[in-house]
Amino acid sequence: PTSKPPQPALCVHSPLHYYELPELFMEFASSMTGKSPSTTGAGSEGALTKAPFNALNQIHDLNNALVSYAITGSYGFISSAGAIGANFKCDHDISLIIPEVWCRMRNHEKDAKNLIAEEFLEKIEDMEYDGKVVPASILGYRITRKFMNVYFGRVFADPAAIFSDPMLRPEEQDMKVFADGVSTIVETNKRVASLYFADGSVEYACPPMKALLHIMRDGHYQGMKISDPKIRQMFTKEAVLESDWYKQRLITFQQTEAMRLTRGIRYMEQFVASISQVKGDDWKGQQLVKELNIT
Repeated sequence: PTSKPPQPALCVHSPLHYYELPELFMEFASSMTGKSPSTTGAGSEGALTKAPFNALNQIHDLNNALVSYAITGSYGFISSAGAIGANFKCDHDISLIIPEVWCRMRNHEKDAKNLIAEEFLEKIEDMEYDGKVVPASILGYRITRKFMNVYFGRVFADPAAIFSDPMLRPEEQDMKVFADGVSTIVETNKRVASLYFADGSVEYACPPMKALLHIMRDGHYQGMKISDPKIRQMFTKEAVLESDWYKQRLITFQQTEAMRLTRGIRYMEQFVASISQVKGDDWKGQQLVKELNIT
């Protein structure tokens, strides 16, 4: 980024954003952070922030999470931490406020589709700065003044006095800093996605995730950008459930689960068969047989 301190490079979010699955999983794959004192510091913490704690290849976590989100119809909301735009420092204050707001909302009020239809969320479009396109659409949707007045108004008497319009639209604070922040996200996505190609794990990605990694690295997948309807269709519940790869996933799980249960049954059969050989001082075996009433 070209911006200089004290403006943080990732200060592009308003207090609360909604990400549709393609954008959400770009965020999950890179898990960017401006500051992470418990792990790796600034940069990427690895897929779903688990890189420092997970010995498995991260593509498996991404596959599992994507399937779970898609078939359960779960929504992904992201709150700001650290800064909102170039001028407002918030640390984790917003992250602590959001649950207070969320618990005062009814289930249908949390539905992202309803929030969009009722203009509580606005889609962020690509912008232009200094003759260049700023791909701000990767930030998904953000809350509007209407959301702030209605839902934050259930916590604060005058939410407008706390959250100004420039906090809801950080680009109004400093467009250059905002453009730099978006550029940082795009470049980090590209760098992180390249790692999956370097180690070959992209070949283990389920088709939607594989397409997304190509888009993160190259900007397109088979000529299609992230906004292409065919790409976005891949992340829907219907497309996942009807896909051959998901059916094969179920078959594989069925087979491995049957193998696991078979091993357990075989072990118990061997244990029961050995009861006659248990000596009087082998109290552990006798106690187990007695408690489980194994004969």
